Amino acid sequence: MPALRDSGVGPEAERPEYAGKYRLEARLGAGGMGVVHLARSSSGLLLAVKVIHAEFAQDPEFRGRFRQEVAAARRVSGAFTAPVVDADPDAGRPWMATLHIPGPTLSDHVKRNGPLTPGEVRRLAAGLAEALRDIHRAGVVHRDLKPGNVLLAADGPKVIDFGISRPSDSDMRTETGKLIGTPPFMAPEQFQRPREVGPAADVFALGSVLVHAATGRGPFDSESPYIVAYQVVHDDADLAGVPRELVPLIESCLAKEPADRPTPDALMELLRTDAPEVDPVPGAVAGLTAGVPPGEVGAGGAPPPADRMPSSQAPGPDPGARRIPAPAPAPAPGSRIPEQRGGTVRAAASPSRAETTHVRAVAPVPAAVPEVPAPTGTTAPPDSPAPPRPPEGAHRQQGPNPHHPRRRAPLSAVALAVTVAVAAVLAGVRLLSPGSGQDPALQTHPPHTATGDARPWRTTILPRPPGHDAEMAYCSGGSGAVFCGQSGLPAARLDPDTGHVAWRHKGPPAGKRATTPTAPVLSGGLLYVFSADGTRLSALDPSPGGRGATRWSKDVSGYEGGATVLGDRVLLTASDGTVTALDSATHRQRWHKRFAGHQLPLFTAFAGAPRTAYAAEPTADGTHSQVTAIDPATGAVRWAHRLPGLLTPAGPAGVTGPAHTGGAGTDGAGTGGPGPLFLTVTDPKLSYRTTAVLRYDPATGRTRTLPVTGSPDQVSAVVHGETVYLLGEGGALQATGAHHWYTETSVSRGSVPVVSGGRLFFSAADGRLIAVDTANGGVVGQTRPRLSRTRSNGFLETVPAPWTDARRGRIYAAAPDGTVFSAPLKDPASW
Repeated sequence: MPALRDSGVGPEAERPEYAGKYRLEARLGAGGMGVVHLARSSSGLLLAVKVIHAEFAQDPEFRGRFRQEVAAARRVSGAFTAPVVDADPDAGRPWMATLHIPGPTLSDHVKRNGPLTPGEVRRLAAGLAEALRDIHRAGVVHRDLKPGNVLLAADGPKVIDFGISRPSDSDMRTETGKLIGTPPFMAPEQFQRPREVGPAADVFALGSVLVHAATGRGPFDSESPYIVAYQVVHDDADLAGVPRELVPLIESCLAKEPADRPTPDALMELLRTDAPEVDPVPGAVAGLTAGVPPGEVGAGGAPPPADRMPSSQAPGPDPGARRIPAPAPAPAPGSRIPEQRGGTVRAAASPSRAETTHVRAVAPVPAAVPEVPAPTGTTAPPDSPAPPRPPEGAHRQQGPNPHHPRRRAPLSAVALAVTVAVAAVLAGVRLLSPGSGQDPALQTHPPHTATGDARPWRTTILPRPPGHDAEMAYCSGGSGAVFCGQSGLPAARLDPDTGHVAWRHKGPPAGKRATTPTAPVLSGGLLYVFSADGTRLSALDPSPGGRGATRWSKDVSGYEGGATVLGDRVLLTASDGTVTALDSATHRQRWHKRFAGHQLPLFTAFAGAPRTAYAAEPTADGTHSQVTAIDPATGAVRWAHRLPGLLTPAGPAGVTGPAHTGGAGTDGAGTGGPGPLFLTVTDPKLSYRTTAVLRYDPATGRTRTLPVTGSPDQVSAVVHGETVYLLGEGGALQATGAHHWYTETSVSRGSVPVVSGGRLFFSAADGRLIAVDTANGGVVGQTRPRLSRTRSNGFLETVPAPWTDARRGRIYAAAPDGTVFSAPLKDPASW
């Protein structure tokens, strides 16, 4: 079949005639990933087919990322997007077909016709807010909402381009490397802490898109992307030319802190209230596509410009389009937009080459505004709005300043009165009632609406002075309590039902070498914690009356393999490979030995099976791993075998839960005997990405290789029954074994998952707790993000895993704002 020739000089100079069964009729546009073609289905349905460049089709990592794009696009309904009709990520040239939607992009429309009228901007805002609500409900964060990714269709605006696929050299995983996006429409956190971008970033982008629609430019404009990045993080938005009645709404979207921005639901509610009179305008999106040149009307017209990489559309008005009801106006200046309550998992977007800028960030940009502490002795419900905070740079001149290039419109007297009233009301409800007797230093946030038998709570276990970084806590549980540790606080005991702090154990300040905190571990009736520098292991009295008093302490700095608490033993691994086991209750030595085939064995056990510990160590040639299972109580070897590949134990079959050293547990049950073991397989040639899961049965000596999709990076794994669940960096979550599914959660970095009651739970680096259905991978609930207001980059070496208590029906998790919180275990949808 002859190829269709194209006179271009790019990678698509020779383009295919078919993508799967679809004949490619015309080229609609091109971008960094591939080319979009117009095609028809067998029934005559017009499609936009994205075909990936040949140079990227040979890259296994890129194919994995393209699968994630297809999965993200499929998860979002077609009501506000271009729905996926068909796709083949495994074809020789991967492709994806979406429904072809007539209509120009917002960018094209503004270029041709100028800014929209205030009424049109309101209708656009309502449509995009509704679209974002739908997208976020599907567990996706767009991350690249911009005028070129908004189609003005006959039945309302459509958000397009959910691509996250990138060449391997795009370096999307770095913290301070190249940031991929469109700087004028990126949120501050995308520059400051790119691994923790949540749904609020899309709301910020929405505000920037509305400014562009109303003025023809963005709120942060410069020829230099570096200056734009600085303006986005530090400067007020330039809203000159924005209709006055739209300023409060847009300002709320452009708040520097994610938690201060409204949710799409809140925006829709505000836009429905007191709708103003608008001029009747015919055509698509109530007239937004009026004025499109006749030659571009209909599917057979001229293709749209090639400056975007969505499923490109042929623009044109639809005379039969329904009229979109006029939405409500924005709130009065100074009124508070409700705080975001729902967080969602994220999917990175793939901007077009024409609109994408690679920004090299020299250093993380510091957060603009420190958190304002609550008055002494105050409390607030977990999801209550934060009190009004002073504007960025409170030392600056207040009020209008004609010399300041980024000036905000002055507040009216009515707006000021509303602000003061809101502040007074919030302060009133946050004050403790007289005589409550609660220690204000505990900063405990009591439960609000009860859900079932588990009333949620939120607690700050170690209040920080203003301007000091909050720290994420690492928690575990047992003996009727939740035990947490964080930087500067090795351990604290919390009441599992109320979150009240019974006691705190403050260790000595860390030296120059401070390590990542670990969760306290209960063993032998004592609570084990490490010092801040990791050189000393201490056993504390965990009882309420014991106040965390130290019962035993040991210098472990001489043990290269460190100290590990497993079951009722403390294992100390020396640099010569010998392992010493101490009784965790009496601290007497129980055994001391070496293990054949190991140079430095590092043993780990899994919740539900503490009677077996596993070590996997690569051989000298790196082709195999020596895997040994022991009884930690006696040191007896249960089995030992050399298995092919670079392996890491994921967990025994029939048992669920992360390693005990991770500080999290589940309600899974297991025999703890020498049953089959699952191990993840990594490939050094692929930067140690996970390529498979190995199931080894020591009873028969047989191994079975289970497939893994997309070679995920930095995998956290959990085993439940005969299924292994793997969460990779970037949010790729999949099940292999008894269940097989794949989903793109887009959580940049997640914790080790835990499984309970048919749900898989994990924490995100932005403080969200996410619940996923183990049967199909669908997100069934999540809490809102809880980011630190003072941490500049939000980077954490590890994200602490949640801990479940099935008897109490609760799950406990920690957030970067320094809080620990609980949620109902059996009702994630209520989070």
